[in-house]
Amino acid sequence: MTAVKQRSIELLAPAKDLQCGMEAVLHGADAVYIGAPRFGARAAAGNSVDDIARLAGFAHVYNARVYVALNTILYDDELEEARCLAWRLWRAGADALIVQDMALLRMHLPPIPLHASTQMDNRTAEKVRFLADAGFSQAVLARELSLAQIREIHEACPGMPLEVFVHGALCVSYSGQCYASQACFGRSANRGECAQFCRLPFDLEDADGKKLVRGKHLLSLRDLNQSDRLEQLLDAGATSLKIEGRLKDVAYVKNVTAYYRRKLDELFARRTEYCRSSSGTCRYTFVPDAAKSFNRGFTHYFLLGRGEKVASVDSPKSLGEEAGRVKEVRRNCLAVAGIRSFANGDGLCFFDGKGVLHGFRVNRVEGNKLYPQEMPPLKPGTLLYRNYDQQFERLLSKPSSERKIRVDAALWETAWGFSLELRDDDACSVTLAFACRKEEARTPQAGVVREQLAKLGGTPFELCNAVLRLSGNWFIPSSLLSEWRRQAVAALLRARRMNYRSHVREQRGNLPLYPLRALDYDGNVANRMARAFYESCGVASVSPAFEQAVPDGDVVLMTCKYCLRDEMGWCTRRGKQPSPLREPCYLVLGDGRRFRLKFDCQRCEMLVIKEGAR
Repeated sequence: MTAVKQRSIELLAPAKDLQCGMEAVLHGADAVYIGAPRFGARAAAGNSVDDIARLAGFAHVYNARVYVALNTILYDDELEEARCLAWRLWRAGADALIVQDMALLRMHLPPIPLHASTQMDNRTAEKVRFLADAGFSQAVLARELSLAQIREIHEACPGMPLEVFVHGALCVSYSGQCYASQACFGRSANRGECAQFCRLPFDLEDADGKKLVRGKHLLSLRDLNQSDRLEQLLDAGATSLKIEGRLKDVAYVKNVTAYYRRKLDELFARRTEYCRSSSGTCRYTFVPDAAKSFNRGFTHYFLLGRGEKVASVDSPKSLGEEAGRVKEVRRNCLAVAGIRSFANGDGLCFFDGKGVLHGFRVNRVEGNKLYPQEMPPLKPGTLLYRNYDQQFERLLSKPSSERKIRVDAALWETAWGFSLELRDDDACSVTLAFACRKEEARTPQAGVVREQLAKLGGTPFELCNAVLRLSGNWFIPSSLLSEWRRQAVAALLRARRMNYRSHVREQRGNLPLYPLRALDYDGNVANRMARAFYESCGVASVSPAFEQAVPDGDVVLMTCKYCLRDEMGWCTRRGKQPSPLREPCYLVLGDGRRFRLKFDCQRCEMLVIKEGAR
């Protein structure tokens, strides 16, 4: 029978900083992505090259990879700094650069793999095929794609690793195609400075100025959670499963990474054609639960097509997990009917009758009775959410996971003393010889020797088997065995680092033709080298980026697969109730600024437009 070739699957976790990155690895990540000192799409999450080098050294012990986000658009006066930074990151041990600006492909770079950021708007087979032919090693797909679209891209580009988001915050616009923050606040999302325009409250007005909705977060989406669709994603062709969250704290990274690690390990045990792409087994001091970390409620987004609610219009804040319903309200306490237990210090929240989110802290708990610090305006029957679990957070504030690589040890005698071999699960091995005089022991020594060899705490290793090939019951002092073990572990760590296989970017000859012959401002071309790249790929007309030249007239600030008309139940194409909107309709900010909505039913998209002077 022919053995089935396994496909290596990567769980990719975010890292705000070095600590988050190391904890992501310890909690099961096969790869970590982290921001460079500059030019990352989260400007507030930059890291020094020294910290990235430390993270790479730590991760590589487990054969885990470190990807560095260098994914803003670049201006001409930044090109040389970006090029030098790419070299420094490669020398620091980074495994790939996540990039958006095509100028990098015109530079003399090290042979470090390049990953096409989701900021490139990667949502068609033609685009992904172009990226593969241009020399990219991995493509980060748009969050909006369905399983069928992912499968179509995989079948068209079977050799291109596909990275898909599985968890975390969602942008309402296609990534890289949002200009609202720049237009309204002078902060470019393509330069790492998104002001989160989509999380603001809006009124919805129709053509007559009639307000259909007041003060709701109409562009704010729930958070992605594909944890129950991982198998379908892998079968569709995904190879890297990405958790969003380079601004999230370490507790979030620990919990969500561990949650998906467990899900994937259970899947791999059943579907043996899939396997993890790094080494080691994780053991946790807590039970991972994604609902306990920051979330605005969960959605599959459009993975299964349209149908479910995807927006969080009442609030952009974290809801957490459902905790029960208010059963009774008294002067200084409330009784809760639910299946969860509570603790002093828990944070709870609820929506009032007007859809406004309120929060309160639990001061004391007696059974199902909660005594808040201040009594909130609650009514019986109100659904409560817990967005801060005091006991859970306390567990995560301490060391909460260990990740161990199994090793076998063998000790045998030589003419001059003894030799000790350590061999790990990845077939990496070291053998050290030690001179030592042999003396017969008065008591059996096999158990003592095995016990000393097993003392691997504080290292990435754990002993699986210890084989002793000795002709006598030799006495070896425990201090000597301890020193031999220490030296062997240090040698095995060095060997693992030396054996670590870095990928190298394949150099390409002639560049492929770009799928489009003209690029508007949404091509995000902000420098001469990116322009030259596209021109060499057959693009005849290249307009400057929005950040450099705002087009005249009406400007599309957002292109969204999310459709407000559909979310409200007014999509005529899907047979819903007739829309009460007399179009054109507008989103109106609290300061009076208005943005016209255009519903492109042919493409099944919604456009958010800033109108020019009339």
